[in-house]
Amino acid sequence: MARTKEFDPDAALRAALELFWRRGYEATSMADLVEHLGIGRASLYATFGSKHELYLKALDRYGRTQHPRLAGELSRPGPVLPAVRAVVRRFAAEATATESREYGCLVTNTAVELAPHDPAAARRVEQSWDHLETLLHSALLRARAQGELPGDRDPAVLARTLLVLLQGLRVVGKASADPSRVRDAAEGALTLLD
Repeated sequence: MARTKEFDPDAALRAALELFWRRGYEATSMADLVEHLGIGRASLYATFGSKHELYLKALDRYGRTQHPRLAGELSRPGPVLPAVRAVVRRFAAEATATESREYGCLVTNTAVELAPHDPAAARRVEQSWDHLETLLHSALLRARAQGELPGDRDPAVLARTLLVLLQGLRVVGKASADPSRVRDAAEGALTLLD
């Protein structure tokens, strides 16, 4: 007779995500995960596979929680550019907030720590960035169609520029003690929408 799981896999995945997010992949050992999740090593392996597989599942979960909020912000009816500006300013504010400086963004952290040498992690980072860029591009296309964006502005180029800016805000916000560096960059980039 098969034994039933004595833990909630979803709760365990959330706890693993939090630990990876706080410490990073390399600094989190299987022993750390066993202790933090309160699950035996054998159960952890049986449910999630290796530490690497668990990390990728946690990264996937993180992406599922982040994108719907952004999609909602950028797809509201009415004027579009105020929503795009609000998203950029929110990213800047989050990048310099105390908790964000400690944790950063899990996708950005993964891009810096793992993507250069981990193809599976790099694919997930690219998927996340593609999704963000698509959301921005769609919003900017609507802005141009509604006459908010000058006709000589290329929504695809602007979306890509904003994607790189948003990721850069997260990296600089996590590493810099000067929040004005992030805020000033965000405001400077927003002039591209004028």
